[in-house]
Amino acid sequence: MAADIQNGYVKVETHNGITTIEFFHPQSNALPHAILEQLANEIHASGTDKETKVIVIRSAGEKAFCAGASFTELAAIDNEKKGYDFFIGFANVINAIRKCSKLVIGRIHGKCVGGGVGLAAAVDYAIALESAEVRLSELSIGIGPFVVGPVIERKMGESGFSQLAIDSNMWRNADWARKKGLFAEVHPTIESLNESVFRLSNQLAHSNPQAMAELKKVFWKGTDDWDELLSKRAEISGKLVLSKFTKDAIEKFRAKA
Repeated sequence: MAADIQNGYVKVETHNGITTIEFFHPQSNALPHAILEQLANEIHASGTDKETKVIVIRSAGEKAFCAGASFTELAAIDNEKKGYDFFIGFANVINAIRKCSKLVIGRIHGKCVGGGVGLAAAVDYAIALESAEVRLSELSIGIGPFVVGPVIERKMGESGFSQLAIDSNMWRNADWARKKGLFAEVHPTIESLNESVFRLSNQLAHSNPQAMAELKKVFWKGTDDWDELLSKRAEISGKLVLSKFTKDAIEKFRAKA
């Protein structure tokens, strides 16, 4: 099943208990609202599907894994409600993974920016390529990684999160991300990356679903308030994106692109 969304798509396939959710957008796999909404819906649907034993999230192409928020949509936001509606999309994806009873593997084949780092942090087990550098660029455009912050801090600790959030123009390499806990594994080639994703997903597809569901609850302990927390964070970002600083920064970025 594939859903075409504004020249991008979300595609879902299930084979032998492994459900792969793939997203694509021509702007370096950026995440406009429509793709975020579809991702959240498909994660929820796969989590309730009896045929699904484990979920793999990946993006298409060979370059960036995810460029984060769509700058085209960010530039078009002209009131707080539109701002909130956009940023709650990231919250909905994170919460869909959090609430899903199935373990979620992330195949991270390239660079992650902003919300892409949040997605990599939200999966239960991230397997990455050596080229998968990470950066939280939000502060450089006058906002901040407020919605994705809790899930990144949960995975990397306050120190790792604050380093990324404060030095918003600096790329951190995959080995740094692995040492901080964001990535579980880092591989030198696409072949070894794919092999590891297949090995683990196949292993989990044959594991006890009840045991994995209980493990998932343990992994996400202390996050029961995240519906409210991430909603409040979306409000903060939705207001900041309207500032003159942010509007000017986004236009400068788009002019360079």
